[in-house]
Amino acid sequence: MESNFVDYVKICCRSGKGGRGSAHMHRAKYIANGGPDGGDGGRGGHVYLRGNHNYWTLLHLRFERHVFAGHGGNGGKSRSTGHDGEDRYIDVPCGTVVYDAETGEYICDVSEDGQVVMLLKGGRGGLGNWNFRTSTNQAPRYAQPGEPMRERTVILELKLLADVGLVGFPNAGKSTLLSSLSSARPKIANYPFTTMEPSLGIVSYRDNQSFVMADIPGIIEGASEGRGLGLRFLRHIERNSLLLFMVPGDTDDIRKEYEILLNEVRTFNPDMMDKQRVLAITKCDLLDDELMEMLSHDLPEDLPHVFISAVANRGLTELKDLLWASLNSESNKLEAITNQERIVHRNKDIANLQEELAAMGEDEDIEILDEDEVEDFDDIEEIDDFEYEEVD
Repeated sequence: MESNFVDYVKICCRSGKGGRGSAHMHRAKYIANGGPDGGDGGRGGHVYLRGNHNYWTLLHLRFERHVFAGHGGNGGKSRSTGHDGEDRYIDVPCGTVVYDAETGEYICDVSEDGQVVMLLKGGRGGLGNWNFRTSTNQAPRYAQPGEPMRERTVILELKLLADVGLVGFPNAGKSTLLSSLSSARPKIANYPFTTMEPSLGIVSYRDNQSFVMADIPGIIEGASEGRGLGLRFLRHIERNSLLLFMVPGDTDDIRKEYEILLNEVRTFNPDMMDKQRVLAITKCDLLDDELMEMLSHDLPEDLPHVFISAVANRGLTELKDLLWASLNSESNKLEAITNQERIVHRNKDIANLQEELAAMGEDEDIEILDEDEVEDFDDIEEIDDFEYEEVD
């Protein structure tokens, strides 16, 4: 059975050529010597990429390997301009990265719904002979040809956009967890490599909040070097805000398996080491409390972890709380950095103001108030009594 998930497509795109200008001379029985009246040619059609949230795969482009825009019309008599070529829009899911197929050059990234990127520009239409008339050349009998079309072969790669990405060996319980936390229904079976294509699920949280979780096929040792399916699907976790590593509780060495998974991620893309990580020990229904306590001492100290069992519905609430707190802590970190930059800029402005006052002979220092010391201006009733004095 052929998979419906397509994340790699190569397409040949071609813009339209511009129409040629007209070299027509005006002819009428009531005009003895009509001048030039050739119109301009129309421009060729452009080729655009457009983000569309209704698509989540590149399947609709699999059998459309050629995208050609329309050609511009030729100019006519009476300064008639040719029609513009038809533009072509290629709808792609959000998270699509575009590369040049021949050079491998990065072209653009379509990450938002409704985002439009011009991939190829259509050729300009040629000018008619009406544009070349001068006092010394009153009857030009030539016109410009239109610009030629442009052709380019591009590669479209889809990278799923999700908040949480599941990373684990085959048969680690990733699909079972996704089906338990969301409405997604990935294939689940008791053998490795059950998942052959990525899946997305929306996980509901408290107060009608939610986050998106992505499940990719299992990773094996050496996946970053091309073994198994990991190399093909590892790019789908490049854009996840948080990586959830999943290791079964019946594994001989949980820490060792986690290190192997982490090394594959590091080898594939070292920048992914900056992402937040959470460790989930799955299938904990096979473990008792004493054994889980013993295993906790062997886990990395700086890594948040939780014991879960998707089948027995154990630890799922704690897992969602941990994931939500981790996702919000990243947002709070960005907000703290922004606030720190704002305070630095404010202090610089105050220092500049003090220098200006010192240059004017004012020695009074400016007192910097903290946010807790600033009064609420809504309680000041004399705000309307201010008077402004004009300065000559």
